[in-house]
Amino acid sequence: MFKKVAAEALGLGDLGKIIGPEDYDKVDADDYVNHEEDEKIYFLIKSKQDEYCFTNRALIHIDGDSAISSKRLLKRYDYNSYQVQNVFLETAGRVDLDVEIKFTLNEHKFSIDVDKNQITPLKDLYKALLKIASIQKENLVKLDYAMKSLQSAEAMSTRYNSESSTSPAAQFKAVNEYAFNWMSKAHDTYMRRDFGEIYALFINN
Repeated sequence: MFKKVAAEALGLGDLGKIIGPEDYDKVDADDYVNHEEDEKIYFLIKSKQDEYCFTNRALIHIDGDSAISSKRLLKRYDYNSYQVQNVFLETAGRVDLDVEIKFTLNEHKFSIDVDKNQITPLKDLYKALLKIASIQKENLVKLDYAMKSLQSAEAMSTRYNSESSTSPAAQFKAVNEYAFNWMSKAHDTYMRRDFGEIYALFINN
Protein backbone atom coordinates (compact mmCIF):
# COMPACT_ATOMS: atom_id res chain seq x y z
CA MET A 1 0.00 0.00 0.00
CA PHE A 2 2.80 2.38 0.95
CA LYS A 3 4.62 1.81 -2.34
CA LYS A 4 1.48 2.49 -4.39
CA VAL A 5 1.01 5.80 -2.57
CA ALA A 6 4.70 6.58 -3.01
CA ALA A 7 4.47 5.91 -6.75
CA GLU A 8 1.62 8.39 -7.05
CA ALA A 9 3.63 10.92 -5.06
CA LEU A 10 6.47 10.57 -7.58
CA GLY A 11 4.11 11.84 -10.29
CA LEU A 12 4.35 8.84 -12.58
CA GLY A 13 2.40 8.87 -15.82
CA ASP A 14 2.26 6.42 -18.70
CA LEU A 15 5.78 7.43 -19.71
CA GLY A 16 8.65 5.95 -17.81
CA LYS A 17 10.29 8.14 -15.21
CA ILE A 18 13.87 7.75 -14.03
CA ILE A 19 13.78 7.28 -10.27
CA GLY A 20 16.61 8.67 -8.17
CA PRO A 21 18.51 6.66 -5.53
CA GLU A 22 16.70 8.47 -2.72
CA ASP A 23 13.45 6.81 -3.84
CA TYR A 24 14.64 3.26 -4.58
CA ASP A 25 13.03 2.04 -1.37
CA LYS A 26 9.64 3.23 -2.64
CA VAL A 27 9.53 0.92 -5.68
CA ASP A 28 8.57 -2.75 -5.86
CA ALA A 29 11.79 -3.86 -7.58
CA ASP A 30 13.83 -3.02 -4.50
CA ASP A 31 12.19 -5.96 -2.72
CA TYR A 32 13.69 -8.37 -5.25
CA VAL A 33 17.27 -7.09 -5.27
CA ASN A 34 19.66 -9.49 -3.52
CA HIS A 35 21.01 -6.93 -1.08
CA GLU A 36 22.23 -9.82 1.06
CA GLU A 37 24.72 -10.71 -1.70
CA ASP A 38 25.84 -7.12 -2.37
CA GLU A 39 23.56 -6.59 -5.34
CA LYS A 40 22.96 -2.87 -5.89
CA ILE A 41 20.56 -0.77 -7.97
CA TYR A 42 22.32 1.58 -10.39
CA PHE A 43 19.44 2.75 -12.58
CA LEU A 44 15.66 2.48 -12.35
CA ILE A 45 12.87 3.40 -14.75
CA LYS A 46 9.25 3.24 -13.60
CA SER A 47 5.90 3.80 -15.27
CA LYS A 48 2.45 2.94 -14.00
CA GLN A 49 2.72 -0.49 -15.61
CA ASP A 50 6.36 -1.48 -15.43
CA GLU A 51 9.61 -1.17 -13.53
CA TYR A 52 13.02 -1.67 -15.11
CA CYS A 53 15.67 -2.07 -12.45
CA PHE A 54 19.30 -2.22 -13.62
CA THR A 55 21.59 -3.70 -10.97
CA ASN A 56 25.23 -4.66 -11.05
CA ARG A 57 24.16 -8.28 -11.69
CA ALA A 58 20.90 -8.25 -13.62
CA LEU A 59 17.97 -6.46 -15.16
CA ILE A 60 14.92 -6.93 -12.95
CA HIS A 61 11.71 -6.27 -14.89
CA ILE A 62 8.40 -6.03 -13.09
CA ASP A 63 5.95 -6.43 -15.94
CA GLY A 64 2.43 -5.08 -15.45
CA ASP A 65 -0.47 -6.29 -17.59
CA SER A 66 -2.13 -2.87 -17.48
CA ALA A 67 -2.02 0.36 -15.54
CA ILE A 68 -5.25 -0.52 -13.70
CA SER A 69 -4.30 -4.11 -12.77
CA SER A 70 -2.50 -5.01 -9.57
CA LYS A 71 -0.99 -8.14 -11.16
CA ARG A 72 2.73 -8.07 -11.82
CA LEU A 73 5.09 -10.61 -13.40
CA LEU A 74 8.63 -10.58 -12.06
CA LYS A 75 11.35 -11.32 -14.61
CA ARG A 76 15.05 -11.45 -13.86
CA TYR A 77 17.80 -11.46 -16.49
CA ASP A 78 21.25 -12.18 -15.02
CA TYR A 79 24.18 -10.89 -17.06
CA ASN A 80 26.08 -14.18 -16.87
CA SER A 81 23.17 -15.86 -18.70
CA TYR A 82 21.87 -13.06 -20.96
CA GLN A 83 23.91 -11.09 -23.48
CA VAL A 84 23.15 -7.39 -24.02
CA GLN A 85 22.89 -6.56 -27.73
CA ASN A 86 21.41 -4.08 -30.21
CA VAL A 87 21.52 -1.05 -27.91
CA PHE A 88 19.86 2.06 -29.41
CA LEU A 89 18.75 5.45 -28.11
CA GLU A 90 15.98 7.21 -30.02
CA THR A 91 15.80 10.92 -29.24
CA ALA A 92 12.62 13.01 -29.33
CA GLY A 93 11.28 15.06 -32.22
CA ARG A 94 9.67 18.46 -31.76
CA VAL A 95 6.25 17.13 -30.83
CA ASP A 96 7.35 13.95 -29.08
CA LEU A 97 6.94 13.63 -25.33
CA ASP A 98 9.32 10.71 -24.97
CA VAL A 99 12.73 9.33 -25.81
CA GLU A 100 13.28 5.60 -26.19
CA ILE A 101 16.03 3.21 -25.24
CA LYS A 102 16.05 -0.15 -26.99
CA PHE A 103 18.12 -3.29 -26.45
CA THR A 104 17.87 -7.06 -26.46
CA LEU A 105 18.82 -9.70 -23.88
CA ASN A 106 19.28 -12.86 -25.92
CA GLU A 107 15.89 -13.25 -27.65
CA HIS A 108 14.08 -10.79 -25.38
CA LYS A 109 13.49 -7.34 -26.89
CA PHE A 110 13.05 -4.21 -24.77
CA SER A 111 11.79 -0.80 -25.84
CA ILE A 112 11.38 1.64 -22.95
CA ASP A 113 9.76 5.05 -23.36
CA VAL A 114 11.04 7.74 -21.01
CA ASP A 115 10.07 11.37 -20.45
CA LYS A 116 12.16 13.41 -22.90
CA ASN A 117 13.12 15.82 -20.12
CA GLN A 118 15.21 13.01 -18.65
CA ILE A 119 17.32 12.43 -21.75
CA THR A 120 20.58 13.34 -19.97
CA PRO A 121 20.58 10.49 -17.40
CA LEU A 122 19.21 8.12 -20.05
CA LYS A 123 22.31 8.80 -22.13
CA ASP A 124 24.37 7.52 -19.20
CA LEU A 125 22.40 4.24 -19.17
CA TYR A 126 22.84 3.98 -22.95
CA LYS A 127 26.62 4.28 -22.62
CA ALA A 128 26.74 1.74 -19.79
CA LEU A 129 24.70 -0.83 -21.75
CA LEU A 130 26.86 -0.31 -24.84
CA LYS A 131 29.99 -0.98 -22.79
CA ILE A 132 28.49 -4.08 -21.17
CA ALA A 133 27.46 -5.37 -24.61
CA SER A 134 31.01 -4.83 -25.90
CA ILE A 135 32.60 -6.64 -22.95
CA GLN A 136 30.19 -9.59 -23.20
CA LYS A 137 30.80 -9.93 -26.95
CA GLU A 138 34.57 -9.91 -26.49
CA ASN A 139 34.36 -12.42 -23.63
CA LEU A 140 32.30 -14.84 -25.73
CA VAL A 141 35.04 -14.77 -28.38
CA LYS A 142 37.68 -15.45 -25.71
CA LEU A 143 35.62 -18.28 -24.24
CA ASP A 144 35.33 -19.86 -27.69
CA TYR A 145 39.11 -19.61 -28.12
CA ALA A 146 39.58 -21.18 -24.68
CA MET A 147 37.32 -24.12 -25.53
CA LYS A 148 39.13 -24.74 -28.82
CA SER A 149 42.46 -24.56 -27.04
CA LEU A 150 41.30 -27.14 -24.49
CA GLN A 151 40.08 -29.47 -27.23
CA SER A 152 43.47 -29.27 -28.95
CA ALA A 153 45.25 -29.95 -25.69
CA GLU A 154 43.05 -32.98 -24.98
CA ALA A 155 43.72 -34.41 -28.44
CA MET A 156 47.47 -34.02 -28.01
CA SER A 157 47.33 -35.50 -24.51
CA THR A 158 45.50 -38.58 -25.78
CA ARG A 159 48.09 -39.06 -28.49
CA TYR A 160 51.06 -38.67 -26.12
CA ASN A 161 49.57 -40.98 -23.49
CA SER A 162 48.80 -43.85 -25.88
CA GLU A 163 52.11 -45.52 -24.97
CA SER A 164 51.91 -44.70 -21.25
CA SER A 165 51.91 -47.45 -18.65
CA THR A 166 49.06 -45.68 -16.84
CA SER A 167 45.69 -47.34 -17.35
CA PRO A 168 43.24 -45.72 -19.78
CA ALA A 169 40.75 -45.24 -16.92
CA ALA A 170 43.30 -43.33 -14.84
CA GLN A 171 44.30 -41.23 -17.83
CA PHE A 172 40.67 -40.44 -18.57
CA LYS A 173 40.04 -39.43 -14.96
CA ALA A 174 43.08 -37.14 -14.87
CA VAL A 175 42.19 -35.46 -18.18
CA ASN A 176 38.54 -35.12 -17.23
CA GLU A 177 39.34 -33.53 -13.85
CA TYR A 178 41.82 -31.13 -15.42
CA ALA A 179 39.37 -30.16 -18.18
CA PHE A 180 36.54 -29.59 -15.69
CA ASN A 181 38.66 -27.36 -13.45
CA TRP A 182 40.10 -25.49 -16.41
CA MET A 183 36.70 -24.83 -18.00
CA SER A 184 35.20 -23.79 -14.64
CA LYS A 185 37.85 -21.10 -14.33
CA ALA A 186 37.36 -20.03 -17.94
CA HIS A 187 33.59 -19.81 -17.46
CA ASP A 188 33.96 -17.71 -14.30
CA THR A 189 36.39 -15.42 -16.12
CA TYR A 190 34.51 -14.89 -19.36
CA MET A 191 30.86 -15.29 -18.33
CA ARG A 192 31.01 -12.16 -16.22
CA ARG A 193 28.44 -11.86 -13.46
CA ASP A 194 28.99 -8.38 -12.01
CA PHE A 195 29.16 -5.10 -13.96
CA GLY A 196 29.02 -2.73 -11.01
CA GLU A 197 32.22 -0.95 -12.01
CA ILE A 198 30.82 -0.25 -15.50
CA TYR A 199 27.61 1.25 -14.12
CA ALA A 200 29.59 3.25 -11.56
CA LEU A 201 31.76 4.64 -14.36
CA PHE A 202 28.89 5.85 -16.55
CA ILE A 203 25.94 6.47 -14.24
CA ASN A 204 26.05 9.91 -12.63
CA ASN A 205 23.35 9.82 -9.96
